[in-house]
Amino acid sequence: MNSESRLAAAVPPRRRARGLAHELVAEFNRRIQAGELKPGDKLPTESEIVREHGVSRTVVREAISRLQAGGVVETRHGIGSFVLAQAARAQGTLRIDPGTLSTVRDIIAILELRIALETEAASLAALRRSEAHLDEMRAALDAFQAAVSDQRACVAADIRFHLSIAVATGNAHFADFMQHLGEAIIPRARVNTAKLAGDDFAQYLYRVNREHEDIYNAIRRQDPEAARAAMRTHLSNSRERLVRVQEEAERVPAA
Repeated sequence: MNSESRLAAAVPPRRRARGLAHELVAEFNRRIQAGELKPGDKLPTESEIVREHGVSRTVVREAISRLQAGGVVETRHGIGSFVLAQAARAQGTLRIDPGTLSTVRDIIAILELRIALETEAASLAALRRSEAHLDEMRAALDAFQAAVSDQRACVAADIRFHLSIAVATGNAHFADFMQHLGEAIIPRARVNTAKLAGDDFAQYLYRVNREHEDIYNAIRRQDPEAARAAMRTHLSNSRERLVRVQEEAERVPAA
């Protein structure tokens, strides 16, 4: 091997610009979800992003374009790019009112929608996740485990886990959907699903957390098919439990 070949072998291949832009979009989404960048905040300048992340201006421009397309930021010519408020991002795009989701039938309908969306989100997250995304998922799972005796805190950790997967897709629309629904994505935040189904609450939470771990492990292994299947199993289990509750209620004659 000549010296030129040895040098080429020693230098790691550069990551493709599209992949770098994808990582940059995911990083800004993470910072927005974490509250590090708030509605109205101005993003760093193009030069600052280039220096901070070690990417080209082309990568930065593509990332900003994706954030604009996702309704996450707006760019004002000659001034800069600014984080949009959640209401502005959701306006005219999602007409589900979480405040009206109060019955078992309502929650079943949302679960069916989530099965369609979140199975794909899990698959994309497996392909696109970074170590930082995995750290956030792991922190959410640990918080869930630590909060099993506190239902409210457990709901918050559950939301955090599902939102972290949405963020890991690098597609702002997944995260927007999850944020818009808020607690409505967690059935037990609206109705006591374990009690209605006749389950022991501690055992119910244990099963939920085990299903979460299966999703996390598939994403960690970067196995999109396993991640998709694990998420479908998790959400379908919740749906089937509520369907049984609904069917039982409909069999009982009205007083």
